[in-house]
Formats: sequence, C-alpha cells, structure tokens
Amino acid sequence: MKIKKAAFAGSSTTLKGRPGKRFPEIAFIGRSNVGKSSLINMLCTGAEKITKGKELARTSSSPGKTISVNHFLINDSWYLVDLPGYGYAKISGKQRTELARMNNEFIGGSQELATLFVLLDSRHTLQQIDLDFITALGEEGIPFSIIFTKSDKPGKNELQKNIESVKKSLLEYWEELPPMFVSSSEKGTGKEEIIAHMEQALNLFKEAKKQEKK
Repeated sequence: MKIKKAAFAGSSTTLKGRPGKRFPEIAFIGRSNVGKSSLINMLCTGAEKITKGKELARTSSSPGKTISVNHFLINDSWYLVDLPGYGYAKISGKQRTELARMNNEFIGGSQELATLFVLLDSRHTLQQIDLDFITALGEEGIPFSIIFTKSDKPGKNELQKNIESVKKSLLEYWEELPPMFVSSSEKGTGKEEIIAHMEQALNLFKEAKKQEKK
C-alpha cells in the first residue's frame, strides 16, 4: 500500500463530532513530545496533501499542540487519526481530564477503529504512565502496536537496551508482545514496515466487518 493522497477531514472533541462519512480508522497516540505529528507527516511524505499548511499534522517544539481528535482521509478510503495524547505536564488538571475523556471516548467507542499505534520515545525506558495506558488497552481488548520514535537520537546500544527493557516490562503482563516498530521521522526509518502493518490491519478489519454481516 502507498499513501498517495492525504486530506485533512476535520477536528472534533466528541465521538459524534467525527467526519460524517465512515471509513476504517487507524489512530496514533503517545505521551507529550513523543514525536507523533512528525511521524504522521513522515508516513505521508510524497503524498498529495490537501490541507491548509505544508505539513499534514501540526508540529511544534512546545508539547501539547494536539488538543482535539484530528481525522485525515487517506487515499479516499480510510482515516488516519491523530489523538491528543496523554501525560501533558504544562496544562491544568481540568484540561488533562478533558483530553483523557476524548481519548477514552474515541478508543472505546469507535466502531471503525482498525488498530491503534502507541508511540514510545526510544530514548527512554518504559514510563509508568505508558505502562498504565498499554495495560488498560490490553484489558479492554483494543488492538494496538508499539512504535519506538526518535530512533536516530540514542546510540545503537542504548536504543537496543531501551527496547529490550520495554519488552521485559511488558512480558510481566503478557505472554505475547504486540507488534513493535522502530522509527525515525528525520531519517524515514520504519516507514515501509509501519505502512505494511497498517495495510494488514485494514484488511483484517474489513474482513471482520464482512463476517459480521453474514
């Protein structure tokens, strides 16, 4: 699968506020400043972009720019969804609660969610807030994969050490680990592997929907 066309389809703060036309959804989420918007832009590099700015997803040196659920229509057939994320330190408790509500409502309520990518900063070991979020996904049976971002920042040995540490932490809760990918938005690392997995998730989702109709 190639991402040939990417168009901003709308922002919302409630599940009902999503774009009216329903398509399968692939969502991205992670802690503040994990590099989510940069990754989304990297995955859509080379695509015809129909949006107000040069970038599909807004990037900023200041964490917390995504404060709504943003839908991007890809190839006129599915949505890439940029979720607000979690773990913001420089916002009020009320704002954090509102962002958590948005995330929980979308992840738990969308009938079109094909899979969710949880982004982890490869420069660090697993943080408690990430573990809590991932554990909750497992308990709810939400299909998800993990993407280690910013893989060009740590050294090779440190990168591998941090990834192995994350795997070890997760194996305390699961017998089988979720799919994992290593990425760098600056170098384009992991693009083909992530897009291939997205295609697989979309195909599985469509097949499951066909079975439901029988």
